Amino acid sequence: MFGKAEVSGNAKVSGSAKVYGKAEVSDKARVFGDAWVFENAWVNKNAEVTGNAWVNGDAIVTGHAKVTGMAQVSGNAKVSDKALVSGTARLSGQDRASGSTNMIEDAQTHD
Repeated sequence: MFGKAEVSGNAKVSGSAKVYGKAEVSDKARVFGDAWVFENAWVNKNAEVTGNAWVNGDAIVTGHAKVTGMAQVSGNAKVSDKALVSGTARLSGQDRASGSTNMIEDAQTHD
């Protein structure tokens, strides 16, 4: 963890995971494996970012959402509730994934 990044509450960052820039990991969120959370991204509540996933820009991962594999969430995208973004899926811009949404492998959305 470096830059102005912040980890607060009961949040955990472990393994080779990196949190930097002005990114924030809070509440009971977990970032582990080789995952990266950077720029102004925010991971909170019970969300998980793992594997080789990236969350960056002004993206938000919240609730019980999971971003895993080599998935990328960027821009102003938001992943919430129990959504799963995995494999090589990519969300960007103003994209939203929530509830029972499962984006897997080569799924891509762009606004």
